[in-house]
Amino acid sequence: MTLVTLDQVHVLQGARQVLDHVSLELRRGEIVTVVGPNGSGKTTLMRTILGALAPVSGRVTRHPDLRIGYVPQRLSIDATLPMNVARFLSLPRRQSPQTVAAALADADLSGMQDRPVATLSGGQLQRLLLARALLDAPDLLILDEPTTGLDQPGAAAFYRRIEAIRDTRGCAVLMVSHDLHVVMAASDRVICLNGHICCHGAPETVASAPEYRALFGSGTQGALALYKHEHSHTHHDHDHDHGSHR
Repeated sequence: MTLVTLDQVHVLQGARQVLDHVSLELRRGEIVTVVGPNGSGKTTLMRTILGALAPVSGRVTRHPDLRIGYVPQRLSIDATLPMNVARFLSLPRRQSPQTVAAALADADLSGMQDRPVATLSGGQLQRLLLARALLDAPDLLILDEPTTGLDQPGAAAFYRRIEAIRDTRGCAVLMVSHDLHVVMAASDRVICLNGHICCHGAPETVASAPEYRALFGSGTQGALALYKHEHSHTHHDHDHDHGSHR
């Protein structure tokens, strides 16, 4: 089932062309990752799909009653704010304990309802934002560089969690990311964006495309193998915050 279709979408910011005739489809049950250099239009594309930006030409078609869950890049929490996880998930609309527990379980935060939000690690906070996005059972889950501040093992663990959510919930996932080291192997399709779609397809196809290598070089292949090697082992998803393995 196709959830969102972009047909020749052209977006301007002021006089600057940000997206140039972009066409793509997002289908239920697939993980699509958008990669590209800074200023390539990744965030603009995401905001256009969300409906926060309107194209100057082209068409965005969304499936009727489409539910979208959104995970921002980061959220700053005041350390003095006396709010626990369950309360955070019930703002601004109260959620049932069952809904909260299910979302936390899918985000690998089971049993943390009473934990103060300000005490969460970087990885736990990102998974809390993921749990929040799952509360309304989205058809499409959109993540904006969700592993910013995590090292490679932490990022790989987060992407394994996304794969598990896709498998259990059947939703589509759109990830905007700069994590070339691990994100490619978590994806069914990769879109390389630089104002326009440079190349797209299966991760291995994109990683070997001349257009991709012109933007990012050829260093991703070994990291793809590393990610797949890690993925084949059974281990716990520990949190890894920025700086611990740089």
